[in-house]
Amino acid sequence: MLGLAADRLRADTNRLLAFLFHQGILDEQFLQLQQLEDESSPNFVSEVVNIYFHESEKLLRNLRSLLMDRELSDYNKMGIHLNQFMGSSSSIGAKRIRNVCVAFRAASEQNNRAGCLRALELLEHEYCFLKNKLHELFQIQQQRVLAAGVRYPMQN
Repeated sequence: MLGLAADRLRADTNRLLAFLFHQGILDEQFLQLQQLEDESSPNFVSEVVNIYFHESEKLLRNLRSLLMDRELSDYNKMGIHLNQFMGSSSSIGAKRIRNVCVAFRAASEQNNRAGCLRALELLEHEYCFLKNKLHELFQIQQQRVLAAGVRYPMQN
């Protein structure tokens, strides 16, 4: 019975990852990140991704605050924040977020406030979607670890 639960959880993990790759949400960099995980650091990916989420939320707040000042939108500073966001997104394989950052940066380079606002809204949406899906993935993986670790004594 326990093996069936572990198999089901492995299938759930594979289905979710396949969805994230098929939709272009993640790219192969995420797989490379997973390959760095081993017995000495079994939570490596979730730890790296949680750092990414923490830093991304700061960047999103900074971008929003720069755009809220109608008179003094600092497009150069926006570009710096977007470059940071693109780099960190690339490092974890967050392909769709990186692509939105590219479009956002193009709007900021043209001092296009309306385009920046649209891009920020899309970026926040993609960020929340990624965060929810990766949280779901890590929950399934944690359940897998727990299911694999539970051992019941054999009865004669």
